[in-house]
Parts: sequence; structure tokens; C-alpha cells
Amino acid sequence: MRRLAVLATLLLTSLALVGPAAATDPLPVPYSFLPNAAFGGLPGSNAPGTNDFTCKPSTAHPRPVVLVHGTLGNRSTNWQTYGPLLKNNGYCVFALTYGATLPLPYPGAFGGLGDIPASAEQLAVFVDQVLAATGASKVDIVGHSQGTLMPDYYAKYLGGASKIGSYISLAPLWHGTSSTGTGALSALAFAPGFDPLDLVGPSLGQMATGSPFMTMMRAGGVVVPGINYVNIMTKYDELVQPYTSGNEPGMTNIVLQDYCPQDFTEHFEIAADKNASIFVLNALDPAHPRPLVCSLVLPFVGGL
Repeated sequence: MRRLAVLATLLLTSLALVGPAAATDPLPVPYSFLPNAAFGGLPGSNAPGTNDFTCKPSTAHPRPVVLVHGTLGNRSTNWQTYGPLLKNNGYCVFALTYGATLPLPYPGAFGGLGDIPASAEQLAVFVDQVLAATGASKVDIVGHSQGTLMPDYYAKYLGGASKIGSYISLAPLWHGTSSTGTGALSALAFAPGFDPLDLVGPSLGQMATGSPFMTMMRAGGVVVPGINYVNIMTKYDELVQPYTSGNEPGMTNIVLQDYCPQDFTEHFEIAADKNASIFVLNALDPAHPRPLVCSLVLPFVGGL
């Protein structure tokens, strides 16, 4: 009996030691966009590490991070890298799906298609929910593609400026895009009468260079005082054309290939790019910069 008591004590002690450690094990962080996005968007799912509304920001990271996806993305598919990455680094991380106007293949599968001002209103509601849950006074924004532009409407026109600290953009388009993906179609959008882009989503035409929406966004400047803007661009961006549309005076502008020539990331992979993630972490916590150790990054799939 005494031997059994000793074994039981050792077992309970080992469980007590193993339990907390297992609970704090870091989440896996994939640095490949398309394969993980393809399997990360199940109905109603969140990206790993995101949307824990019981999370309380630490003294080291007092502002929760809100992730804002791009066109056709959602709160899960777009953030399979940044959800766990930021959670592992001690941040409270949240992500929403906005502008999801298509019911197929399931509601919320493809976001970012709706009217951008309406999407910004959805962001405003979500930010207020995050602030109420966490007790923070501001959030930091990390956006990708359309998610680099829409939050500025919130900041500029919906009173969001006082609620944003840092605003970090992956593949931004402050001047719109003239790519064939949106620019060529948008030429049809300005024809009198029928707007064919509305069949897909009004945001496509709104993001085109020279559109009425972009003209409104650029009126008086896009920089909102009090917000720290950081832009991260890639020379191989196939959708934001030219890629220098992401370069804006009054902001910190970073072109990945100026630092890592072997980084061939394009518009999608930049949301999982390991090199870009170092710039994001440093922008969120500039007092504790991390060294950039460049690695090879291939389009769409990342490192091998």
C-alpha cells in the first residue's frame, strides 16, 4: 500500500508539472499561405490563436491586434500564420470576416466583396467589441490587401482614429490598383447604367486607381494623425499594380526585396511570409526589435 501511495504521489506531481507546460506550448506557425488557407476556412472556424474574448492584454503588449483580411478572404483562411504567431508572442489576437455578400459555398466563406464603407462599419462594431472585452483603449491593425485600405475609411470617416495605435499593411494599395484583376473590369464599372462589378462585389471597382472611392480616400491625404502606419510591399505583387501603390509619404515604407533579395513572395504569400513577419513583429513592438535573418520564399507556398 505504501508503495502504491508513493507511486500515486509521483503521478500526481508529474501531471501537475506537465499540465501547465502543455497548456502553454506554442501553436504551430505555418509559413505557407495557399495550402493552409485552403484547409483553414471551415464554416465558422477561427484561425488558431484568434478570437479568445477572455484574453487580457499584458503590460508588454497592451493593445490587442485586429487582423483584417483581404478580398475573398475570411477571418480564418487569411490568418493561419498570424493568428498563432502573434498569440505565441503574447498578443491578444482577433479577426473578423467582413463584406461577405456571397452565400456560397457557405456564408462567410468569401469576404471583402461588399461595399467598402459598409465593411468599415462592420470593423467599427468589431473593434468596439474587442475593446470592451479586453479593457484596452486602442487596438493595433494588421491588414492584408483590401484589409490595408478599408480600416483607413474607419479611421478617417467613422471616428476610428482614436482607437488605432499602429496600422500595419501587407501588400497595401493606398493609390488603388490598375491590375487586370480589378482595373480592367473597373473600366466597365464607370460606364453609364449597369455596373457588372456589382455582380461580384462593389469593392473590386472601388479599389481601382482613379475610382470615385479612391479619389475620396485620397482627398486631404490618407494619413490620419496619431496613427503609426507601416507598409510592407513586394516587388512581385501580381494584384496591386504597381506595387509602389503601397508607398505613401508620412508612413514607414518597406519593400521586402530591398532587404531580402531571395524573397519571391507575391500578393498572397506575403500574408504568410516569414521575412515579412519580422517586420510586423518589430512594428508592433519597436522597443524590442528582432534581427532579420532572410530566408528563401517562393510564390504562393513560401519556404521549402
